[in-house]
Amino acid sequence: MKRFLISSFFTALVATLMLAGTVSAQDKYPSKPINGIVPASAGGSTDLMSRAIEKVWPKYCPQPLVVVNKPGGAGVVATEFVVRSKPDGYTLYLGYGSGHDIVMPHLQKMPYDPYKDLVAIARISVHSVVVVTGTKSEFNSLPDMIAWSKKENKPITTSVSMKAGAQDITITAIAKAAGVNIVTVPFAGGAEAVTALAGGHVMLGAGHPSEVAPHIKAGRFKPLAVALPQRDPSLPNIPTLKELGINVSTWGSVKGIGAPAATPKEVVAYLEATLKKVTADEEFKKIMADLDQPIMYLNGADFAKFLQEVHADYGKLIKELNITIQ
Repeated sequence: MKRFLISSFFTALVATLMLAGTVSAQDKYPSKPINGIVPASAGGSTDLMSRAIEKVWPKYCPQPLVVVNKPGGAGVVATEFVVRSKPDGYTLYLGYGSGHDIVMPHLQKMPYDPYKDLVAIARISVHSVVVVTGTKSEFNSLPDMIAWSKKENKPITTSVSMKAGAQDITITAIAKAAGVNIVTVPFAGGAEAVTALAGGHVMLGAGHPSEVAPHIKAGRFKPLAVALPQRDPSLPNIPTLKELGINVSTWGSVKGIGAPAATPKEVVAYLEATLKKVTADEEFKKIMADLDQPIMYLNGADFAKFLQEVHADYGKLIKELNITIQ
């Protein structure tokens, strides 16, 4: 009887340990594919960056990162989806720091707080606003175009894809700083705005490097300036607005990774470390270079601080320019 009880005890102990091991294995993160939610359609600058991460990700993580495009509401639909998702590290926000995170909260009430309801994991890139003109334009520099406008007392026409977006704010700031009249011709989207500029229907345009660089290389656009505080690493030969004597600088659109705020710290740390490895990978560097997207990695803590600073900068600029979306 004693032997039977001892045997039963050890059998139960082994079974318990085996069960505990199984549960532990199941709970170990990551144990299934991770969804990366992109707040835009396929083909845009955020989507292209996300696809680059998705391709290199398997080198450093046993589970795949699956890019899921969720356009709508100027980015708000996808971001709210992430905010309301289970905070377990299996739903990430790719493109944290886009215009609806750092600009729109100054202009309208949002269905979430982009800073309290999300945790910053890492900054991947910053997509500057590049000011361009069509190759049919008689102007080869922005100061020349501004001088013409003042001399002839005629407005400069420009195309933008979205009212009160980073591009529109940059153009509005240029007009105020240079003391010229820039008339914005609104379009339904980026493609139409680009077509209008390439066709010579407007004088000036703006876009992120991955959006305008192909047109520059194809000879449809002439680059005039970038709006970053320093030159864009992906377009090092293009001067900043400040270098041209125009006291304007914006951060364009920030591209980072976020997750629901209650995501466990150890999961956030794992993702942060994985993304650091991805951004240091030579294959990733080449893909991003080909996309004309600079790699500007920041860890989670530094990225969170940076977002707050950029948000404040845009708020100040929006107030100074009296920009509204009414």
